[in-house]
This record gives sequence, structure tokens and C-alpha cells, in this order.
Amino acid sequence: MAERYPFPDLNTLPEDIRARILEVQEKAGFIPNVFLAFARRPAEWRAFFAYHDALMLKEEGSLTKGEREMIVTTTSAANQCLYCVVAHGAILRIYEKKPLVADQVAVNHRKADIPPRQKAMLDFAMKVCQRAHEIEDGDFEALYPHGFDDEDIWDIAAITAFFGLSNRMASFAGMQPNPEFYLMGRLPREKKA
Repeated sequence: MAERYPFPDLNTLPEDIRARILEVQEKAGFIPNVFLAFARRPAEWRAFFAYHDALMLKEEGSLTKGEREMIVTTTSAANQCLYCVVAHGAILRIYEKKPLVADQVAVNHRKADIPPRQKAMLDFAMKVCQRAHEIEDGDFEALYPHGFDDEDIWDIAAITAFFGLSNRMASFAGMQPNPEFYLMGRLPREKKA
């Protein structure tokens, strides 16, 4: 299924958005479709990526970048979002340097080759994703022995909730993953001569 909403022309976008997209293209070698899909509404694009960056690029807390991507990949699979599973799974493979981890957590995080800390984190994320109304003190208590504090737990929940929005927007709009995402992190990078 193709995207339902055509991407805007990069040259017609406001300068701040265009500059950020070109920066991403320079770093990644391609423009992830989500950047163009949301650019059709500049105010929403700015709000979306500001919140994305606040959650995914923050320096505080004990969550690693790989763990953040693990939350996204796992909960996006539960929400059946092809775009986010493929895109964030690629980033997860790179951060964790494990070519199998994204597929494992997307299918069943409890059977994945990850430590108990990450399984506990994903148990909590999945409960927030599917049954947030059932969260209780015991869910917090299960995370403390793994080194998570209340701020880390907020991060787990906020990432899960934010990507619930992203999953639904990508799915309803028919957003497709860029082909480049499928191979990222699966094979060791070739050394440049």
C-alpha cells in the first residue's frame, strides 16, 4: 500500500524544516519517509520532532539509546505499525550491535536474547501500550531492582505513549518504510579504506 498523502516538495518547506531534513539526509544517506510525511503540516512537524527529540535524545536517566529504540520496536509491533517496527528496528540493531534483537523483541520480547533488566522494561512498556489503565504500584516495584527510578519509568511510559501516536499516524496514512531500513544493522559495516 502506498502513502495516502503525497510528500511535499522539499524545496517548498519552511527553511527550519528543510534544514533539519537535509541534515538527516546527510547523516543517514537518505530521507526517512516520516520526515517528509509530517512536513505537510509544519506546526505539527515541529511539535512532533521536538517531543521525539526530548524523549529519544535526552542525556539524563538510565535508559540507553538502544533501550529507547527497543521500547519503540516492541510496542510498535504490538500496535502493528510496519513503518516504526522496520525503521526503529534498524536503529535498534545498530545501537545494540545485535543483528537479531529487533526481530526478536518485535515478535516476543520475553523470548529475546536480552537481559532481565530489558525484559522488565519491556513488560512495563507493553502494559502501558495495551493496558495503561491497569498500571499499579506493583508495576513500579518490579522495575526498581533493575536500576530504574521513577524518572526512568516516566521515560518508558512517555516513549510508549508518544510512539502510540506515531504508530497510528503512520498506519492510517499508509506510510511505508524506506527500503534502506531493512538492511541497516544486519551485517557489519564495511571499513572505509
